[in-house]
Amino acid sequence: MADPFMGKRQIDVPCTIEIENTFDSLHAHVELHGGIEVEAGDEVLVHGDPIRVPYGQKLTLQRMATVTRAGRFTRMMTALMARLELTELYEVSFSSGRKL
Repeated sequence: MADPFMGKRQIDVPCTIEIENTFDSLHAHVELHGGIEVEAGDEVLVHGDPIRVPYGQKLTLQRMATVTRAGRFTRMMTALMARLELTELYEVSFSSGRKL
């Protein structure tokens, strides 16, 4: 499906989901097959029922995912907003710490 104004298009691809819920790690990773790279502003929707992994276990499974590509405008705005949010981390105060 394509949106001529925003440039959106959707791609259905298989993916591998790896979830770990252990003392050492709590993570979930999705690897898209077919060399699909996710870029700024893109959305990924993994299909299927919610996945629950009990504590102390790992799970790897295969599902389908839909990648919705962002248009040029959305990609630019996402990159700009990410840059502006990152600069908030750089805020530094040069006050002496003394009350006047």
